Amino acid sequence: MTARLAHIRSHPIKTLGADDLSDVVLTAGERLPGDRRYAVMHEAALKHLTDGQLTRWLPKAAFLRGAACFDLQAVKGGWREGRIALTHPDQPAIEIDPESADDRQALMDWLAPLWGADKSPPAQLVRGAEALTDQKTPLVSILSLSSLKALEDHLGQPLGIDRWRGNLWVEGWEPLAERAMVGQEIAIGDARLTVREPIGRCIATDADTATGKRQLDMLAALNDFTGDEDFGIFAEVTRGATIALGDEVHA
Repeated sequence: MTARLAHIRSHPIKTLGADDLSDVVLTAGERLPGDRRYAVMHEAALKHLTDGQLTRWLPKAAFLRGAACFDLQAVKGGWREGRIALTHPDQPAIEIDPESADDRQALMDWLAPLWGADKSPPAQLVRGAEALTDQKTPLVSILSLSSLKALEDHLGQPLGIDRWRGNLWVEGWEPLAERAMVGQEIAIGDARLTVREPIGRCIATDADTATGKRQLDMLAALNDFTGDEDFGIFAEVTRGATIALGDEVHA
C-alpha cells in the first residue's frame, strides 16, 4: 500500500482546537505555518512579557495546557472567515478576533470555568514572536494512522486523532514503522523532512476529547504497547514545498 498524507492539522491557539487543511507550504527550518501562533498565558506567567508583548519562546508551563486541565482537551474549532470559532460541550460557542482586546478578554472569561479556580487564572491571549510549540526547535510532528489503529486495537477502544495534536498524519505505513525512522529522510510530495526524534507524550492524552474527562492512563497504555511513552515523530523540514492531502509519502 502506498503511503499518503491523510491529514494536515494546524492549531491556531495552543491547546485549543485545530484546523484541518487541504494543503500547506512548508519552509525549510520552520514549523507548520500558523501552528500554535497564539497561546493563552496564565496570570503567574505575565512577568515574562515585555511591555505587554511576548517577545520570545517560552516553555509550556507558561500557558494553559491540556496536561494541567483535561477539560481543555475537549475544545474544538479554528479559523472561520477571519475569526477563531471555538466550542466545548460545557460552554456556549464563542468566536473571537484574536487581535481585538475585547474579544481576547471574552476568551479569558470563557476559559476560566474550564481551567478552574485552583490554578493561576487565564490572563492574556498572546501572539508569539515564533510558534509556541512545546519544543523551541522548529519541528513538524508526524503521526501514523496505522499505529493509531494498532494502539486502538490493543486497548479495545477508539482514541481518534484530536488528543495527539499532530501536524501531519500518514496513511499506509506499517504499524509503528515510524519508530525506526529517526535520522532518516521523509519525502512528502516535493518536500523533504529529516526525522529528528520521537514524540514523548504527557498526561494530556489521557483525556477523552469529546468530554474533556480523564478516559485512561495513556502513558501506562503506551508503555504496555511499545515499552516507552513515545507516539509519533518530530521532523525538521530540510526542503520546502507545498504539500497536499493525498501526496505520496516515502521514507
